[in-house]
Amino acid sequence: MITNQLLRPASIVVVGASNNVHKPGGAILRNLINGGYTGELRAVNPKETEVQGVTAYADVKDIPETELAILAIPAQMCPDAVEVLAAEKQVRAFIILSAGFGEETHEGALLEDRILETVNKYGASLIGPNCIGLMNTWHHSVFSQPIPQLHPQGVDLISSSGATAVFILESAVTKGLQFNSVWSVGNAKQIGVEDVLQYMDENFRQEEDSKIKLLYIESIGDPDRLLFHASSLIKKGCKIAAIKAGSSESGSRAASSHTGAIASSDSAVEALFRKAGIVRCYSREELTTVGCIFTLPELRGKNFAIITHAGGPGVMLTDALSKGGLNVPKLEGPVADELKSKLFPGAAVGNPIDILATGTPDHLRLCLEYCEEKFENIDAVLAIFGTPGLVTMFEMYDVLHEKMQTCSKPIFPILPSINTAGAEVAAFLAKGHVNFADEVTLGTALSRIMNAPRPAANEIELFGVDVPRIRRIIDSIPEDGYIQPHYVQALLHAAGIPIVEEFVSANKDEVLAFARRTGFPVVAKVVGPVHKSDVGGVVLNIKGEQHLAFEFERMMQIPEVTGILVQPMLKGTELFVGAKYEEKFGHVVLCGLGGIFVEVLKDVSSGLAPLSYEEAYSMIHSLRAYKIIKGTRGQKGVNEDKFAEIIVRLSTLLRFATEIKEMDINPLLATEKHVIAVDARIRIEKKE
Repeated sequence: MITNQLLRPASIVVVGASNNVHKPGGAILRNLINGGYTGELRAVNPKETEVQGVTAYADVKDIPETELAILAIPAQMCPDAVEVLAAEKQVRAFIILSAGFGEETHEGALLEDRILETVNKYGASLIGPNCIGLMNTWHHSVFSQPIPQLHPQGVDLISSSGATAVFILESAVTKGLQFNSVWSVGNAKQIGVEDVLQYMDENFRQEEDSKIKLLYIESIGDPDRLLFHASSLIKKGCKIAAIKAGSSESGSRAASSHTGAIASSDSAVEALFRKAGIVRCYSREELTTVGCIFTLPELRGKNFAIITHAGGPGVMLTDALSKGGLNVPKLEGPVADELKSKLFPGAAVGNPIDILATGTPDHLRLCLEYCEEKFENIDAVLAIFGTPGLVTMFEMYDVLHEKMQTCSKPIFPILPSINTAGAEVAAFLAKGHVNFADEVTLGTALSRIMNAPRPAANEIELFGVDVPRIRRIIDSIPEDGYIQPHYVQALLHAAGIPIVEEFVSANKDEVLAFARRTGFPVVAKVVGPVHKSDVGGVVLNIKGEQHLAFEFERMMQIPEVTGILVQPMLKGTELFVGAKYEEKFGHVVLCGLGGIFVEVLKDVSSGLAPLSYEEAYSMIHSLRAYKIIKGTRGQKGVNEDKFAEIIVRLSTLLRFATEIKEMDINPLLATEKHVIAVDARIRIEKKE
């Protein structure tokens, strides 16, 4: 519950206020005063009558009615203080900085429960406990530094971790990134990341509110709510980037020890962010760099010009952009020759455009004008300009400032000399600009943004999927676990997924008869053991009846084998589609190259069922091996449309067969005409 008293309180009391600004209660009072808070400010300190010039009271029972209370007192004292403040002083918003609650002990969790019961009883907001506070343009209720520039159109930062929020701010202020609000939700006993996003979505004002949201998340408690409100905000014109920490096993332990968070599987997080349209980041530098990019005009294409006076950074930036699937097209022909003639001898214009260390501000202006007006194959410009210490850069940065105001194509300033040209960079930032001091980080961030999909449509693709038949098959399966091949075939047929003809029997003559009918070569596989290849239970390219009879007799002797599956031997590129049910998230669908490449290369992309065709294509295109799928070096590609169709059909099957907890189709054999399932396994769990 987010109340107006939390966002725009007319009065604030700091319980545990101190004259020592190195204590949370002293630092937060200092930040409120220095931040120009215009409401009534009060303090509670039993040993003082005045704290930092603010009237102090000995006990919370003594203060006048107040709207927001900030608690910086020991955890065990908080429940009673909250009860008095809510019941007797009409406090309807609380920020509890104190640690020592559920993140540490069971007893601490009980204290949290008491506080939550009280604030809910009185309809109050609760931020924390175990947080640095909340800061917006109305009040700076945080005990930390730095305090960034605050502006209504600045960035909204929502962080599970207070310390991480501080470090994100440290990274952001050096880049000139402005903020509208900073939320540190701590233990998120009442208000978590999803709650803040929901409030921002439901109360969004198109003309007034910030359109950039940066998230640091340690636990996704309600994936559906995060998905709904993040995608809703993005559809309203907002841009969202996020770090999800704790996706690895060791990372999960670190997150749990900090906030009691349980990390979700990384593939589920990836799928959720893809579906919502969230740009995923992996570090504070990436997150703040993406935030800075969001403040600039929107990119309309993937072709970049690089203007610099230093060759090396231009080459590194080119590499970073190319690695992310973005382009630095060669500039040549009469227009390029004309530009080169106007620069100093030795300058290069092929892209990167290198005006040399002796290049002048007029040379920079000229290059920017050519990129804006004459090079039609350029969508945006990246300008790398530091100083070797020979000249001041004020005039160079003035040109950047001027052109960033007038050019229709985005210009990204990369000003690396934040020490040598510190004054010049500071003057540039003071004009409202951002700075990308590291070109490779910028190139990586640009690729993350350009490759992030739009929020997915909510419709379920039903064409060609026989939902009643799927339900009849699932209901007829007698027990949990990996299901028999005939059930697998029936489910795939009902979903409209093409599957190679196959036959299962424990009778050698029946197996031989099937092989004669379909024709050799064939493949033989054991039925029973899950990992068939590990027990010698798969034989490829069987070219005759005598060989098949021998392999049949051998494989039937393998423990737990109940029969032999035979199918025609097909050729094609091996692809993979699979799915796993993740608690809270639902089914995560994976795709990639098939065969051993799934386990060896781990080049898979993920999506959250049900999937649209747009999402399926996005998954395929994001694979590192997409060039193989598309076709490369004379090799024909596979039928990408059929591959996407199978991904979508599989996701629809899962939507109506939630009993499926794990499955894979590996391999799918693909040619330029067809994609067909060769081997599949499905594990189900039915609810009691």
